[in-house]
Amino acid sequence: MSEGKYVIGADLGGTTCKLGVFTADGEVKEKWQIKTNSADNGSWILPDIAEAVDKKLEALGIEKKAVEGIGIGIPGAVLPDGVVNRCVNLGWGVVPVESELSKLTGLKVKAGNDANVAALGEYWKGGGEGFSSIVMVTLGTGIGGGIIIGGRMLVGYNGAGGEIGHIVVNPDEPEACGCGNHGCIEQYASATGIVRLAKQELASSKADSILREDKGVLTAKDVFDAAKKGDALALSVTTKVGSYLGHTLAVIANIINPEAFLLGGGVSKAGPILLDEVHATFERDAFHACKNTKILLAKLGNDAGIYGAAKLVIG
Repeated sequence: MSEGKYVIGADLGGTTCKLGVFTADGEVKEKWQIKTNSADNGSWILPDIAEAVDKKLEALGIEKKAVEGIGIGIPGAVLPDGVVNRCVNLGWGVVPVESELSKLTGLKVKAGNDANVAALGEYWKGGGEGFSSIVMVTLGTGIGGGIIIGGRMLVGYNGAGGEIGHIVVNPDEPEACGCGNHGCIEQYASATGIVRLAKQELASSKADSILREDKGVLTAKDVFDAAKKGDALALSVTTKVGSYLGHTLAVIANIINPEAFLLGGGVSKAGPILLDEVHATFERDAFHACKNTKILLAKLGNDAGIYGAAKLVIG
C-alpha cells in the first residue's frame, strides 16, 4: 500500500458481482452487489462495475485519491498481464480486464481467478489466518480451488493453477466431466456429483432408501440427511464421496505439503458424515510427512472473494 486509505474488492460471477469497500487493514466498510449483465458479449460488465464503484464512493464521501485500487476475481483463467482469455459464463473472448477497468475508473486494478482470489481471502482474514500455506477447496455445484504459498497465489503458467476439481481420481469413469475428461473429483464430490452418484445407486440397487421417496428434485443435502438417519444406500454414497475427496487431498498434500486445507461451499457443511471419511482416507493415503496437515472449514463464506480481491491490491 502507498497512501491510499481504502481498497475496493470485486467478486465477479455469472449472475452477480459482489463488491466491498475495505480499509487498508482489511476492515470491510460496506459491501453490496450488482447484477452481471452478460448481454452483448459481456461488454456492459466492466462499465457497470465502474459506475457502481463511483456511486458508492460518492455515497460514502470517499475521494478517488484516497483509494489505492480495485481488485477483482474473475470466473476464468487470468494471465499475468491481467488479460482474460475466454470466459464463457460472462460472454467474454479476450478481455484486458486490468487496463480496461483502470481506464473506466482511473484507479489501479489487479485481477485474478475467482477461486484463487477466494483462497487468498480465506488465507488473509478467514480460516487460513495465521498459516503460511493453505489449499482451499470449494465444494459447490462444481469444485473450485486455490493454493496460497507464503502469501502468494500459485496461479500457474497459463493462470489455471488450482484447478483441483479436475484432478482425475477414477480414469475408468465412463461418463465425461464437463471439462471433457473422465473421472474428475468434481464428478464425485461436488453437489452435482453427489446427486449423480445417488441416482446411480438408486438405479442399480433395489435396496429400500429414504431417497426413493418422491420429494421433487433430489439434492446433495437430501443424500447427507438420509445418511445421517442411517440410510444404507445414502451412506454408501457419502462414504464414496468422502473417500474420493480424502484421496484427492492426500495427492495434493504430497505435492504441495500445505499447513492446512480449507473446505468451503455448501457441501462442506455436511459435517462428520462427510468429514470423518475425508480424514480417514487422507490419513491412509498421504505420505507420512504430510499426514499432520490440518483439514478445516473455511470461514468467510460468500465474502471470501471480495476479501481476496482487496488483498490483491494491498499486496
